[in-house]
Amino acid sequence: MTTASYIFLAGASRGVGREIAKCLIAQQQKVKALLRTEATRDELEAMGVEVVLGDALNSEDVESAMQGVPIDAVISTVGGLPQVSERADYLGNKNLIDAAVKAKVRSFILISSIGSGDSVVALNPQALETLRTVLIEKEKAEKHLIDSGLTYTIIRPGGLKSEAATGNGILTQDPRIAGIINRADVAQLVCRCLNSDKANNQVLSAIDKNMLFGQIEFEEFSLD
Repeated sequence: MTTASYIFLAGASRGVGREIAKCLIAQQQKVKALLRTEATRDELEAMGVEVVLGDALNSEDVESAMQGVPIDAVISTVGGLPQVSERADYLGNKNLIDAAVKAKVRSFILISSIGSGDSVVALNPQALETLRTVLIEKEKAEKHLIDSGLTYTIIRPGGLKSEAATGNGILTQDPRIAGIINRADVAQLVCRCLNSDKANNQVLSAIDKNMLFGQIEFEEFSLD
């Protein structure tokens, strides 16, 4: 990765996206973040993030946002709240993926969710019913990324908590795994994937090894 290249981050205003921004800046990466509103602009710029305003649901906004600087990789955590009718989970990510293809970026990391795709087997029926609409959209985004020709990493976190990183976040290819993970630990795993060729073209579940649901034996995915 050249020093002039940027990581383009969508979803940096809150949650996992904000934690990823912190992690990237700590690694002295150049970060360009797409924000829908001005609300968190000052905070991100104070961290050293270059901010561009635009809506992921608008393809022209996204394409424009990726211009101006060389972008090495795109990371997306965008999604909508369950009560929002027009969700970014598919359309927003589709726009980001399509723009990344046009910008000829090296790789794309998509933050999805346990329960999407073949990991549907990890959820109990009640959780599945609650999240069904969201998961359908996330699965469509995953498929669009896989079919795009980009080098991809899809990370499906379990239930998310906003606490300090434990350092116990792990990845696995096993779609049966469910559990909890802190957002800061997801961010650490994302930053490690960014710098590991082993993560290329992988679909991985992310959980805290001390916050698993059930006693399923599984193999941890190594990035080393």
